[in-house]
Amino acid sequence: MNFKIIKCCFLLLLSASSTRGISQTLADTSKQLLTKKLRTWSAGVNGGILTHWTPFNRATNGDYATPHQKLGYAFFVKNQLLSDLGLQADFLFGKVRGSKLGNFPVGMTGQDQSGYEMQINWSADLRAYFTIPNLSLSIKTSPIVPYLTAGAGYISYSTTVYNAPGANSGDGKSWFLPIGIGFKVGVSRVVNIDLGYTVYSVRTNSFDGYKSGLHDHFSYAHLGVEYNFGKKNARQLHNYSTVADVNQEVNGVKKVNAEVQAKLAAAEQERLKNVREMADDDNDGVANRYDKCPATPVNTPVDGAGCPLPIVKEKVVITQQDRRVIGEAINNLEFEYGKANIKEKSYETLNQVADLLVKKDFSLKLAGHTDNKGRISANLKLSKARAESVKAYLVSHGANASRIEATGYGYTQPIATNKTAKGRSLNRRVEFTLF
Repeated sequence: MNFKIIKCCFLLLLSASSTRGISQTLADTSKQLLTKKLRTWSAGVNGGILTHWTPFNRATNGDYATPHQKLGYAFFVKNQLLSDLGLQADFLFGKVRGSKLGNFPVGMTGQDQSGYEMQINWSADLRAYFTIPNLSLSIKTSPIVPYLTAGAGYISYSTTVYNAPGANSGDGKSWFLPIGIGFKVGVSRVVNIDLGYTVYSVRTNSFDGYKSGLHDHFSYAHLGVEYNFGKKNARQLHNYSTVADVNQEVNGVKKVNAEVQAKLAAAEQERLKNVREMADDDNDGVANRYDKCPATPVNTPVDGAGCPLPIVKEKVVITQQDRRVIGEAINNLEFEYGKANIKEKSYETLNQVADLLVKKDFSLKLAGHTDNKGRISANLKLSKARAESVKAYLVSHGANASRIEATGYGYTQPIATNKTAKGRSLNRRVEFTLF
């Protein structure tokens, strides 16, 4: 069964006025609301009835005709993000039981004795918590708050089947979709009574031990208590009307001459506009009014319109002599067996490569390779370490570390067969690429 949840969220902010006095008061009011300490974190426990019956059961996902009520319990932690939206983590425990298998074989006796019992080892889910925001202009807190919840979770369970042909006992784990409805009654600024009903759509058809066409369901009706954390006199966000708070502040403001204040405000805006236009925010020597490229980085050469001058980059030319130096370094490069330590005989040609990188400011890519002897992970690690070892040597002799890239490929890119000693020797290499 497909579930579609449509949530419409409407947020109205009133922040316009025709006078400076009213505008200043509204600004102060908004600041007070932003700093007001409201209770947003809460935790709760509840207990209730677990049953395999739900309003969505069909013949193929309500395999047992007779539901039985079993006790369940849960606890949750919730963070109220907005007055009408929260995020809640739920943890459920208990048992679900049903009897009288519906698809009992014709001719067999004992249908009344057939049944199953499912133990919830653990169940955890994360769900969105939707409430109707309190938009009252006079009442700041609402004593009764209806809510809807929807989310996703994961459950571990153990099912025991009794006299049900075709059904099997066993353990299982599955994703599920919880959809709930309920309401909370505030008994104080800290405590709420929680009454709700949740349907769990388990994403398997063998939750009750009997495989059928659609996913199985079960439901949980609960009564519990919720405790809200916060400072002593703080109210709960989920039932608090910020609209009433604004309305109360605005009603206490005295009216002033709107026309005079509007003219003063317009003159002040024009003055500030002129100041901004003649300023040079990016310090490029061109006033904001004439700057077609604002926010130019510091010390960037610009033209008369404040836009960066084009930078001509000299093309890198790699000569045959440069390639010879690199080729000799590759041919003479040797490491200690099974290690990343460079042999001393390789230093002379590596020094020439370092001098080349310093003089011409080339970029260099080092690629380490191995033969196919040993584990994949070990070869990858060794090839990377050898390339890094060459990079470290070149940097220690003056090369720019930011222009050298070192990586390892293990034995994934052979240049010869790994079936002979000569081929494996050729595959154990570090390649140099100038660019």
